[in-house]
Amino acid sequence: MPAAPEPPVPHPISVRRFFLTIFFLASFVALGVGAWGLWWVHQPLKMKADSVDLPVEPGTTPRGVAQLVADAGVDVPPPLLYWWFRISGQDRQIRAGSYELERGVTPKTLLSILVRGEEATRSLVLVEGWNFRQVRAALAKADQLKPETVGESDEALMAKLGRPGVAPEGRFFPDTYTYSKGSTDVALLQRAMRAMDRHLDAAWSARAPDLPLKTADEALILASIVEKETGKPADRPEIAAVFINRLRIGMPLQTDPTVIYGMGASFDGNLRKKDLQTDTPWNTYMRGGLPPTPIAMPGKAALLAAVQPAQSKSLYFVSRGDGSSHFSNSLDEHNRAVNRYQRGIKQ
Repeated sequence: MPAAPEPPVPHPISVRRFFLTIFFLASFVALGVGAWGLWWVHQPLKMKADSVDLPVEPGTTPRGVAQLVADAGVDVPPPLLYWWFRISGQDRQIRAGSYELERGVTPKTLLSILVRGEEATRSLVLVEGWNFRQVRAALAKADQLKPETVGESDEALMAKLGRPGVAPEGRFFPDTYTYSKGSTDVALLQRAMRAMDRHLDAAWSARAPDLPLKTADEALILASIVEKETGKPADRPEIAAVFINRLRIGMPLQTDPTVIYGMGASFDGNLRKKDLQTDTPWNTYMRGGLPPTPIAMPGKAALLAAVQPAQSKSLYFVSRGDGSSHFSNSLDEHNRAVNRYQRGIKQ
């Protein structure tokens, strides 16, 4: 029986050509995919709106983040975005936070935002000299700030902040506060309260010797009065000296801003003689010493002026009408200044 023919042996050159062809095709595809990927990560992603919110909770996986981006309104396949996160080598560096993606964002800039933790922020300005009613009104209007104190009394709010029984007036430092979208008003107030604690402690530690102020709280009260009485910043130490000198000799402070504060919402912009004669805990014409609480938020300069007043014997001051004040050591000199600057009578 004749033997079966042996199968043909592939020519070595043909096998080599086959594998080279496969290699080159694979390389070409890889280069093509790589080139497309390099192009894609620099292309703006399509979005349903000019901006979209992207909240990323702690513990969210990179795959989960990719899905959240798509769910937020960005037209991108989550597997493709996840692939980009992975090959970038930064997928484990993505941070939790509250982000805002704006039209024009690319996969590359998106990843940079997430890795750097560039959260969407807003800001709120607490102004020097504001009272707490004004602070609460500003909080209520703040953009993207979650309200947790609406309807609560001042007493309940201070208890929530860990200061039960403490009056809120003057306890928050005036400054510009940035916050992430979705932050709470309680969190912002806590920051402002801690800031005031720090500034007040620093000022009290730097106080001049022999002040007629027993506690840092008394310094805060005086600083709030200085803040409200000051028109020209350079006058603060001299204004503080007037009140310090009056406290030393037991002379009533007789400062209009305290009377106005005691009137509350009934103040209509005009301070009348009957108002000065109407007793409230804050009427420093009717009562001696400092009022029971601050009347506003003092800034750093007012805090320092209260504890480092000018070396002066002044007991009176009156506005010159240009924001600055004229200071006097005696009542006669003060009356002449009042006639000149308030009544236009030259003597």
